[in-house]
Amino acid sequence: MTEAPPFEEIRSSNLGVRVATSEAEVVAAQALRYRVFYEEMGARADAATTASRLDADAYDAVADHLLVVDHDRGEGPESVVGTYRLIRRSAAQRIGRFYSEDEYDIAPILAYQHGILELGRSCTDVAYRTRGTLQLLWRGIAAYVFNHKIGLMFGCASLPGTDLDANAAQLSYLAQNHQAPPELCPRAVESRYLPMNRLPAGSFDAKRALMSLPPLIKGYLRLGGYVGDGAVLDEQFNTTDVAIVVMTQQITDKYYRHYERKSGWDGQDRPA
Repeated sequence: MTEAPPFEEIRSSNLGVRVATSEAEVVAAQALRYRVFYEEMGARADAATTASRLDADAYDAVADHLLVVDHDRGEGPESVVGTYRLIRRSAAQRIGRFYSEDEYDIAPILAYQHGILELGRSCTDVAYRTRGTLQLLWRGIAAYVFNHKIGLMFGCASLPGTDLDANAAQLSYLAQNHQAPPELCPRAVESRYLPMNRLPAGSFDAKRALMSLPPLIKGYLRLGGYVGDGAVLDEQFNTTDVAIVVMTQQITDKYYRHYERKSGWDGQDRPA
């Protein structure tokens, strides 16, 4: 976790978005993740996870934790109502790898010359699943990306459940319309690789498949995001995962003028 926040809290009425600055706030994010992933979405907890009621792993210690906080609930850990885990290249080097490498060969991403950022463990409390909360999270990501000069974001996004037939239309739509170019395309590791292009083009309602995608994946696509090659079943979390790649310029452009005025940065070392 960073010693100092990379940006000041961004407020929208009673809600704010910022990076966690204490261990107690990280624990609050882990507790929220447990409630959403294990209690709500059916992830399978081991004994230690059940006992702690926290979704935690080794990456939490090196990551930055983006938080949405509701000031009406207080000013401490009790205010945490949304979270996103952010792992930069330098943080992953402390572990020896990125989290996504358990599922995908990300060599093309590692070869990218500018800053890279892995996104993961995104969730919000059920009472805060609104467009406004998601927009606030994206504003926080944009500020973080700007301050750390990130050129590319990536990670694993999930479809609910592990039934490939149930997700066939969505997977096929993604493969046929949004696959990353070869120079940026992660590929599922061979032992876990499952073809995404499961239905012939024209044999399913592409618009309906798009509309039925989880909001987070649709958000990535609106930003010009790509998917990798191959899906992966995550039995522990009861999900079907796809790799996501997003060039950051599209999410930061509308924020650059504001932050340039505030920071005095002239943009000359802005990632391509």
